[in-house]
Amino acid sequence: MKVDYVEESSVRKALAFEVEPEKVQQEIDARARELARRVKLPGFRPGKVPLEVIKKRFKDEILGEAAEAIVNKVVFDELDGRGLKPLAPPKVEEVKLEEGQPMSFKAVFETLPLVELPDWKGLRVSARGPKVTDEDVLKEIDRLREEAARYDPVSEERETRASDFVLLDLVWKPEGGGKGGRDENALIEIGNAGNHKDMNAGLEGMRLGETRDIVVAWGEEAAPQIAGKTVHYNVTLKGIKKKVVPERDDEFAKDLGEFDSLAALSDKVRQQLQAAEERRSDREVKGALVEALVAKAGFEVPEALVERHMSARTETLARGLAYQGIDPRKVGVDWRQYRESTREDSVKAARADILLDEIARREAVEVRDAELDAEIARIADRSGRSRAEVRAQMTKEGDLATLASRIREEKTLDLLKSNASIELT
Repeated sequence: MKVDYVEESSVRKALAFEVEPEKVQQEIDARARELARRVKLPGFRPGKVPLEVIKKRFKDEILGEAAEAIVNKVVFDELDGRGLKPLAPPKVEEVKLEEGQPMSFKAVFETLPLVELPDWKGLRVSARGPKVTDEDVLKEIDRLREEAARYDPVSEERETRASDFVLLDLVWKPEGGGKGGRDENALIEIGNAGNHKDMNAGLEGMRLGETRDIVVAWGEEAAPQIAGKTVHYNVTLKGIKKKVVPERDDEFAKDLGEFDSLAALSDKVRQQLQAAEERRSDREVKGALVEALVAKAGFEVPEALVERHMSARTETLARGLAYQGIDPRKVGVDWRQYRESTREDSVKAARADILLDEIARREAVEVRDAELDAEIARIADRSGRSRAEVRAQMTKEGDLATLASRIREEKTLDLLKSNASIELT
């Protein structure tokens, strides 16, 4: 067998094969014999069909199976023998196969490029530093107050009006057909800016037990399933409620169960906000450092890595929509176009992956068992499962290696940060 190795670019390689006729013939004959045992043809007893008849009758199928078998045997052996590590299975091109002739084909694949690592120490970046103000603390406490609000029934018999919270049963259906829906015991604030103005107007002036039809013409900015549609709502008023928000005082803090005063609650909120701000600032700094590092490197990026990032970004958006109860297939998004729109960012992300991996390799950044165990423990605590359960599931699904890679990357980013010049604004 003759094999030529071709470097088509810094990342794109090819192996050109020419397989001797004898080996080709052996594979063709083997496929023909196997097929002869299985097929039934008129005029022949099962298993007694002559090979020449089989070869003539099923030529394309036999040659295709023979070619696939030869490719699978020789390509991966050759890659292993040469120490080549493709980023994805090779693509087989220019296949030529005829009985009695040599078989020729080319296996094209991508590998990681040889990276000339730019000077990554001393990178200069700026980012917004962690900062928590008294106003931030008050906003968070007020958010907690809103969460703790109760909704008391309105005792007087009257019509609904703006600022009321109304308890409704709703049935809706798009005009002209389409899938509708039903919602029982929906609580809606009349006049809320998040409501359509026609809905707010339609809900005013209702009395308990009353049923009313409300027509809403939604604009394109509405949720995807109703955007641009006219929807007919049938609403039944079941209750009128008023929202009662607890005062910002010691009693409210005590009601939360773990604080003896508003001051203690404020201190805890400030600590939590500060920790969140520090995480946010850390992410921004590391993001800026990666951008600065990528800007200093200009090597070719394998398309296979770019494709992975493009797919991941597209899948993330689709999963996000599905999580909101929106069918990604029905939102009017051209997914191929969206996927392609992520190419530039995906190229940068793939280049960053290569650079960070090279830094980690040269600096011998490794993940210790204790670090992996600690991360598994954090995942277990967040999910309410035992560490053994989390580890068993991750082992079964092959996610431990992914987790280790993520820890290794984060340690590399910490190394990058510790050697950088950072200005916090």
